[in-house]
Amino acid sequence: MNANQGTLQTIINNRIATVTFGHPASNSFPSEQLQRLTDELNALSYNTEISLIVLKSEGAGAFCAGASFDELLAVSNLEEGSKFFSGFANVINAMRNCSKLIVGRIHGKAVGGGVGLAAACDYALATKESAIKLSELAIGIGPFVIEPAVSRKIGKAALAEMTLAAHEWKKAQWAKEKGLYADVFETVQALDAELESFTSKLASYNPEALTEMKKVLWEGTENWNTLLYERAGISGRLVLSDFTVNALNQFKKK
Repeated sequence: MNANQGTLQTIINNRIATVTFGHPASNSFPSEQLQRLTDELNALSYNTEISLIVLKSEGAGAFCAGASFDELLAVSNLEEGSKFFSGFANVINAMRNCSKLIVGRIHGKAVGGGVGLAAACDYALATKESAIKLSELAIGIGPFVIEPAVSRKIGKAALAEMTLAAHEWKKAQWAKEKGLYADVFETVQALDAELESFTSKLASYNPEALTEMKKVLWEGTENWNTLLYERAGISGRLVLSDFTVNALNQFKKK
């Protein structure tokens, strides 16, 4: 597998499927990686041998840096732009429609689409290093595709606070207070200890009850099957603007 396209691994143990994604560029997502994660979540939804999914990323740095800057810069027309941002729409809808509850292990910083992934988890545990940022406005686009998932967890007021202050990091404790994280731990070791304890309990519960609970948690999001792709079209159009092309090139030089 080409490391530049990222890695994806699933390990199943004690009715828990642990899905780990990775990429050399701060666990960012190129299109191919987004599609692999979507396909894996869709497959696990039908796997009767598991009760829940843990979503995590590799390494000790960032949890997820969002979209691949290289691919954003390579977008040359509206169709390509819409298709690229639809990759995140596909993943979020796969997480939403998955019959299994998804627990996120957010060990480090999350930016843009990474915040969207954390928000689309049914339950997320983090460390004090798990600061979050929605920097999209600073590069001429916006967090349009992931917004429904983020707003569902933290509300529109907190979303505005994040998006309009596009250069600011919000601390993990802030994210916990707003409802993005269920709990925040001092160390990765403490995070993993709680993750193991929590998921072991959850996996011991009635699988049918867990599936029905998942449906309840996502009530009212049925329109996301169209909404997220409409939003992908907005981002796909904006990424072609001179403002965004210049901004992306400036960010890449840093």
